[in-house]
Amino acid sequence: MISNIVSWISDFMYGYLLIILLLAGGIYFTVRTRFVQFRMIGQAFRALMEKPAGGDDKVSSFQALMVSTASRVGTGNIIGVSTAICLGGFGSVFWMWIIAVIGAASAFIESTLAQIYKKRGPHGSYGGPAYYIEAALHSRPLALVFSICLVLTYGFGFNMLASYNLQSTFASYSFYDPDLTPWIIGLVLAVIVGYCLLGGGQRIVRVTSVMVPMMGLAYVLVSLVVIVMNITYLPAVISRMFSEAFDFQSIMGGFSGSCVMYGIKRGLYSNEAGVGSAPNASASADVNHPAAQGLAQVLSVFIDTLLLCSATAFMCMCSGIEPTEALSGAPYVQEALQSTLGMFGPLFITVSMVLFAFTTLLGNLFYVDHVFNYMFGHTPGKCFMIVYRIIASLVIFAGAGLSADLLWDIADVTMGFMTIINMPVILLLGKYALKALQDYEEQLRRKDTPFFCAKEIGLPHDVDYWTSKPLR
Repeated sequence: MISNIVSWISDFMYGYLLIILLLAGGIYFTVRTRFVQFRMIGQAFRALMEKPAGGDDKVSSFQALMVSTASRVGTGNIIGVSTAICLGGFGSVFWMWIIAVIGAASAFIESTLAQIYKKRGPHGSYGGPAYYIEAALHSRPLALVFSICLVLTYGFGFNMLASYNLQSTFASYSFYDPDLTPWIIGLVLAVIVGYCLLGGGQRIVRVTSVMVPMMGLAYVLVSLVVIVMNITYLPAVISRMFSEAFDFQSIMGGFSGSCVMYGIKRGLYSNEAGVGSAPNASASADVNHPAAQGLAQVLSVFIDTLLLCSATAFMCMCSGIEPTEALSGAPYVQEALQSTLGMFGPLFITVSMVLFAFTTLLGNLFYVDHVFNYMFGHTPGKCFMIVYRIIASLVIFAGAGLSADLLWDIADVTMGFMTIINMPVILLLGKYALKALQDYEEQLRRKDTPFFCAKEIGLPHDVDYWTSKPLR
């Protein structure tokens, strides 16, 4: 019964509400920013390379980008894409691209707002949707509701799903027992994550933070090898992808299982544009101008969906393995690689999933830690955090053995609630991000180093930063 209720809510959200909200909001911001995600892509790379405004000991724009990208890049890039193709068809990939390209403008707005309204803390700046909701809309109750949704999404829904997705990659091995192995893998994962969260394992965290970018590069290279080895399939794959994407008769005949819905669901799960998660990382960057960090988050969306999700999609679609509901998830990716690379393929996917899932779990809980600071008004006590982290580890353990459909629906619903709150808020406050963009471009045209001052855009709210410009 619970599964049916959650599934119904998910279908309603993504069948009507979120599709309208995300597409309308993304198109609005794309037009109002004059296609900032394309027009200023070069400036985005330049902004990313800038040193922290307050010195080398501060968080740089690049470091903040890596935090948000670490959370974005994970099981959704592999399992989520496979699920979308198996259940929604090749056309799902096209709609994943659309939600990423349009959503990148929303990502710019929300991250720019996070920078404008960020707060000072003992260890640097912090902020996010909860802070700009309270500062600009003066609605702490709404900010608290958003914070609770974030805890449910990143502390529970996403982490249970990541745990399940990780253990599912072991299903192709002979030792896998569906009644026992998921719980063993879940227990091992929960213990390692709990160890890291409770203060140990810093070496594990450091090593993984170095290995994951390398693994991401290796993942893209392996996908290119697979695509090149199956290059003869590529024209037919592209033709089928576009024909299914625009088969509106089929789409409208069964929208809840269509390529549009699965493309938007899995695209949003992967790139998180408009959800309100990445702004929590963006606010920590020490930059000279809020728009610079907004541009950096555009790159994060593109890296996630247009690069890594596309790598998985074409690697699978060009393999010659026909996607089916039975292959949904890890099996489709593993069979696709095995057909081209032999036994190296499934092993490579398993290693990739271990690394991606582990950093995703830690990145998700990083967001939760920060939102607790807002909810309590201060850093929670040590006893509370120990109890929470034990519960978070138990959630990871439980997720490994639950139903895949239920876990996808839970993650979709909790993420949907965050989006339903965040998108209308940034539509209301977006005018200040647009003014910040205009100010940023005017300074670039004068060939000045862009610096931001809140009063120059007529910001009517009190902010901790941006009260004056440095003397030139």
